[in-house]
Amino acid sequence: MADRYFPNIMPDFLAENPKNFEEEKQHEIIPQGTQDSLLKLLSLPYSTLSEQLERAALDLKETIVVETWGLSGQRVEDFTLYCGSLGTAFFLFKSFQVTHNKNDLSLCSEIVKACDTASHHSRDVTFMCGRAGVCALGAVVAKYMDDDQLLQYYLTQFKETRLSKDHPDELLYGRVGYLWACLFLNKHLGKETIPSTSMGSVVTEILKNGKKLGGKGGSHLMFEWYGEKYWGAAHGLAGIMHVLMDFELTSDEREDVKRTLQYMIKNRFPGGNYPASEEDRKRDVLVHWCHGAPGIALTLVKAAEVFGEREFLEAAMNAAEVVWNRGLLKRIGICHGISGNAYVFLSLYRLTGIVEYLYRAKAFACFLLDRAHMLMSRGEMHGGDAPFSLFEGVGGMAYLFLDMIQPRNARFPAYEL
Repeated sequence: MADRYFPNIMPDFLAENPKNFEEEKQHEIIPQGTQDSLLKLLSLPYSTLSEQLERAALDLKETIVVETWGLSGQRVEDFTLYCGSLGTAFFLFKSFQVTHNKNDLSLCSEIVKACDTASHHSRDVTFMCGRAGVCALGAVVAKYMDDDQLLQYYLTQFKETRLSKDHPDELLYGRVGYLWACLFLNKHLGKETIPSTSMGSVVTEILKNGKKLGGKGGSHLMFEWYGEKYWGAAHGLAGIMHVLMDFELTSDEREDVKRTLQYMIKNRFPGGNYPASEEDRKRDVLVHWCHGAPGIALTLVKAAEVFGEREFLEAAMNAAEVVWNRGLLKRIGICHGISGNAYVFLSLYRLTGIVEYLYRAKAFACFLLDRAHMLMSRGEMHGGDAPFSLFEGVGGMAYLFLDMIQPRNARFPAYEL
């Protein structure tokens, strides 16, 4: 099991050192990738570290754009946000939000247009892996560009998205992934851009399906994806509950969601991690956003906000301990890597204001900044099957670095609103 992650030998907490790091480096050469170099980064004043993270992110941006857009001849083979061109566009939109560089917004719009063409015949409907994500991001970017004609085009295209009985209920390919795209539009374009009535019918369908498989001594709600009853954020309970909590639910529906999360807490592993599925209740190995404590922790933070009950906050904090101890994965990405796991601490910091959580997010980011490229070059860290993508590759690391600049505004991409 330990071969999945690097031992976390960083201090549980390290106070910032006000001494100027650049001045120190003039007198002392510290090899990157050593414990000393990592400790130096961890002790930097946050403002100084933020500058270094921003520089690293913007350097990576140039490489990501070249590799995913320039070298392809501006052709789109994979249009998705998860591993394809839309992920590059989403990262450029984030860069625009942080730096206000309008060139990022223009290039983002150009890539979305190519994704629009590539996705025209796709039946997938979600934000991460479907045409709904292309149209939703396109509409929002058009708004920021003050291009009302383009905005109306994408909104019209989005509203032509059709859910079918063949679509599952999960996040990556299913109904809640479509709902997240609706919520993204309403957040940026205004409430009722996508009417609550049309979203409400989808919510009702999801809850109805959950009750069919739920109960009988198990989870109150349960769902299947390809025959397995998953628990995690990508395909299972955590992702579905996460999105459902963004809606105005009846008291009975709220209770369904709450009892489902309580079932998961009650049936977690003794060490605090969570099973990948109902069928995999004895194998405590995955500490990813997609399966395991990280994604479920983000959902429990949301539950603590929505329900205001201490049990959800305590469960999220317990899950965060698992991430701290076992979450320095030998992978770089957002979905199943160090970059995504750092968001557990950012989410808890946003909710609680406890500075130790900000430090732990900073520690994971510093680990990546200090040694990710070295470890990948040695073959000791996996750079992802799509190495420049948002969810598997260095795109996710660059996104995290930008989020660290304003940590109270940080949100796990395409999951936390």
